[in-house]
Order: sequence, then C-alpha cells, then structure tokens
Amino acid sequence: MYKNKTLAAVVPAYNEEKLLSRVVLTMPDFVDHIVVIDDQSSDGTAAEAERLAKSDSRVVLLSHKVNQGVGGAIATGYKWARDNDVDMAVVMAGDGQMDPADLPNLCDPVAEDGVDYAKGNRLVYEESYHLIPKVRFFGNAALSFLTKVASGYWHIADSQTGYTVISLRALKAIDWDKMYKRYGQPNDILVRLNVEEMRVRDVPIKPVYNIGETSGFKPRQVLWPISRLLLTMYAWRMWKKYVIRDAHPLFLFILMGLGLFAIGFLFFLRLIYLWIDQSQMPEITLIIMLFSFTLGLQSFLLGLWMDRDINKSLR
Repeated sequence: MYKNKTLAAVVPAYNEEKLLSRVVLTMPDFVDHIVVIDDQSSDGTAAEAERLAKSDSRVVLLSHKVNQGVGGAIATGYKWARDNDVDMAVVMAGDGQMDPADLPNLCDPVAEDGVDYAKGNRLVYEESYHLIPKVRFFGNAALSFLTKVASGYWHIADSQTGYTVISLRALKAIDWDKMYKRYGQPNDILVRLNVEEMRVRDVPIKPVYNIGETSGFKPRQVLWPISRLLLTMYAWRMWKKYVIRDAHPLFLFILMGLGLFAIGFLFFLRLIYLWIDQSQMPEITLIIMLFSFTLGLQSFLLGLWMDRDINKSLR
C-alpha cells in the first residue's frame, strides 16, 4: 500500500518479452498488484509474465485475444483495478520507459491532495530537449497545445505521456469501453475526465529513452489521427458540458466564431476568384471577409477564455 491506499500497476505489453522482467523486478514494494496486459504479442511476453508470476504473487496476467492497441490494453487494466476496488492505478509501460523513482511523486497528489489524475510531464525536465528525440519533442509540444484546447485543462502539458496515476473515483466515472484505443488514448482520457469534472495535475518526471525499447510512434501516421480525434472530442465536450449539462453562453460564442470563420473563408475564396478572373479586388468583398475573420476570431477567443476560466478549479 502507498499511504494507506492500495495501488495497482497497469503494464500494457506488446512484444515486450525482453524488457518485461526489468519492469516487474524494479517495481516498488508498495505496489500491491502488477497487472500485465498481453496485447496479443507475437513473442514470449505472456510466457515471461507467467514466469514472473511464479516468483512474485503480485503479478496478474490478462491476455487479449485480439490486439487492441496500447489504449485498449490500459483500459483492460483499468477495468480490473476498478472491479477490484483498487484505490489508485498507475500505468507502467512494458518497455521500461517509466522510472520507478518518479512513482511516489505521481502518487502523492492522488493519495493526499484529492487529485483524480496525476500525469507525468517530461517537457519541464531540465535536460528534456536533449533526452527526448527531436521529432517527438516538437510533435509532443504541438499536440499538447491542441490537447489544452480540446480538454479544457490549460495548465497541463506533455499530453502524450503515459506515466499516470488515476483514482478509484475516476476509474468508476469513465466508460472505458468507449475510450480511444490507440496512441490518442492520453488525449481522449483528458477530455473525458474534464467532462466528469475530475481534477488533474502535472508532475515533473525524467524522460527515459534508449534502454532497448522499440517505439511504434510514427509522426506521419499518428499526428493526423490524433488531431482529428482532438477535434471530434472538443466538439463532444462542448456539446456535453455546455449544452446538455449546463446551458452556457460559451457554446454560442464558440459556434458564432466558427460560423463567422466559415463565412470569411467563403468570401476569401470569392476574392481570390475575382482577382484571378477579373484582375480586381472588390472592396465590399474584402471588407466582409476581414470583418468576418476579425469578429469570428474575437468570438472564438472569448469562448476559449471562458472555458479556461471555468476549468480553473480542476487543477
């Protein structure tokens, strides 16, 4: 137990036969359960987990019959922790990229301060720029900004980190069968936590790379799907939180801003067409375009500011 709270480590593992033992053997003694989720690995990950379970009674093996991605594996572990009334659940990747030394700092906000979700932040670490691969660093920074907008948690960064601790209250509030199952899982869960009014806090952690892990992160294949996910989840959060649950004028400002942007874009296209076809720039078209863009931007920014102000209490 950690400070009178039971703690389960959720270990998503896909082809982690070589590194899984390192994760289990370095797991702190205060971790009560080590839930390894074999996501239909093609190597000996499941056999390695069974071997480790013989020497460590904390190890529990859950196996997927169909590969569900890292998000699906985490959801399976979360459901096990929820169903067994575990007070806190931490995600520890099967490739050893989570430093156990950071675990107490992540657990403290949940165990002592009433925080529902504590997540690691590698970007604020002093040497992060040199430790994190550059493509990942800048891609993460861009997605972190988009996640701030989509989730409403403007105080968080490093949205793609998987090193997190979640409370039993949050485990019971989220429908894990609906959570995004691939690399967008950390972004998806933040939006869902916001809708459920859960408190989230960033905790500085040290980045861990080049220990033999194999990354499936491919920027060109991941950035667009996650960006599209964030757009969808942002619209869902606005509708769910500010229309269904509370008729708030914020939604009208956002909607008006997007509508004026659309009108401005149409007049921009008309302006370009007339410029090319007739070599002239109609003043009325230009004025309407600028007016629509300016008023739309002001309306949208006002909506963002109101959203940020509303969510200040969820720090």
